[in-house]
Amino acid sequence: MAIQGPIPVSFDQVFPHGCYIVGEVEQVKDFDASSKGRTVYAKDKTTGEPVWQVAVMDADPTVKAGQKTVSVKILSAVQPVPPAPLPGLPFVPVEFDAMTVTPYVGQNTGRLAWSIRARAMRAPRTTAAPAKQSAATSKDIAA
Repeated sequence: MAIQGPIPVSFDQVFPHGCYIVGEVEQVKDFDASSKGRTVYAKDKTTGEPVWQVAVMDADPTVKAGQKTVSVKILSAVQPVPPAPLPGLPFVPVEFDAMTVTPYVGQNTGRLAWSIRARAMRAPRTTAAPAKQSAATSKDIAA
């Protein structure tokens, strides 16, 4: 098979309606390497960088309630800082850069699941509203 390792994806492919931070950015523990009284934190197998995670809520209105919150793992030498909160919003909107997904079979469910990783998080980019066509342009197009 030609696909080896994580599959590169864009933020818009994973979260076409956007997403919101609903948890703290935390360093991921390596439960296999940790022992009682000694915590070992996970490092990415390829880059060796620390792995952080943050819970986000998918803004897609069609996603079932039990599947709305997912964890995004971020590979970064330093703890990623969430974007600043926006006035009037209960959650912080966020976007991720250099995203990958890795499919796996959930141990408890036996169903296909996805591990989502990114290289950075940031405030969403704002996009300008599309320009309205003038009446003359509309007539020219119709002709």
